[in-house]
Amino acid sequence: MRDLLPHIRPWYADGGRFAVATVIDTFRSAPRQPGAAMAVSGDGVVVGSVSGGCVEADVYEVAREVVRTGLPAVRRYGVSDDDIIAVGLTCGGVIDVLVQPVDLAAFAEFDAVADAAESGRPVAVATVVTTGAGLGQRLIVWPDRVTGSLGDPGLDSAVVEDAVAMLDQGATAIRYYGAQGECQRAEVAVFVQAFTPPPRMFVFGAIDFAAAVARVGKFLGHHVTVCDARGVFATRQRFPEADEVVVRWPHRFLAEALEQGLVDRRSVLCVLTHDPKFDVPLLEVALRTDAGYIGAMGSRRTHDDRLSRLRAVGVTEAELTRLSSPTGLDLGARTPEETAISIAAEIIAARSSATGRPLSTTKGRIHHEPAEHPAAARAGVA
Repeated sequence: MRDLLPHIRPWYADGGRFAVATVIDTFRSAPRQPGAAMAVSGDGVVVGSVSGGCVEADVYEVAREVVRTGLPAVRRYGVSDDDIIAVGLTCGGVIDVLVQPVDLAAFAEFDAVADAAESGRPVAVATVVTTGAGLGQRLIVWPDRVTGSLGDPGLDSAVVEDAVAMLDQGATAIRYYGAQGECQRAEVAVFVQAFTPPPRMFVFGAIDFAAAVARVGKFLGHHVTVCDARGVFATRQRFPEADEVVVRWPHRFLAEALEQGLVDRRSVLCVLTHDPKFDVPLLEVALRTDAGYIGAMGSRRTHDDRLSRLRAVGVTEAELTRLSSPTGLDLGARTPEETAISIAAEIIAARSSATGRPLSTTKGRIHHEPAEHPAAARAGVA
């Protein structure tokens, strides 16, 4: 959705109605995750995608109808073994798509939500996706306020509590409730889309490999900071893709970033200096953060020496198990660019708890299915 904003904000400013189709739930090998979006303007212009091409034609027709009527709709797309010519996903997955009308009357908070999403300020949009009279009712959860309503104070309260937690996790998903917010019931399905600041990637060591890692990190959607104590190397000219280039001792900078709340479970820490005077104090701090990935570059001999030095300063074995070193997957990488891809591949695999093995050697589903809410099986959204 964030990627669509530069295209659809002018539509909103013009005052006309357009439709936004959003993936709200997936099952099995769905090509796009919840939050993937496609928009259709009043005159039929399309931006974005909900499936990579499998069902876009049908979603387009639904969106055109939503633009015409101003009424939201929910559609489920999937292919069964006995209905292979139906509109659906060739990958065998299933997706649920919410198609909503957007204009000044239907979504008065759109500009404020778009401003927050584009500037990196957290905001969550909760929308009822159960078919019926309440379909499309919307609640906006900001860090300091709540606007809108889902039709019941108890439901509003329960959704706000969940939305705040989902903002903290950067999670987007459907949650199920009773009509008055009861947590063990499933009459009402609410899609909570969390717009959070981009996850942060901290790259330590201003070397040529760091420049490649910064480029890949930015491509993957991270806010990238490059840090090195040596000002002659840590320059904006050498790292044009980075959001920040900081000249500081890495461990001191990371400690301050931690105090400022900039390191969380979505953060990535890449230690590329392979110099003990930088590595050891930096990793001593890093391994005690909540960062989702902590990788360190170096040979196996460097790794063994690094572990010995870290143990000597009191880092525990449990903390050491969080260290990915040597960093990256075994791809045969040699150049900075190849190495950056190797590191990015390990980051992605770690985030999804995937094996990192070639798909041709694995069995079962390609895409890991997200954990399903206990009530989900009892309450469909379509």
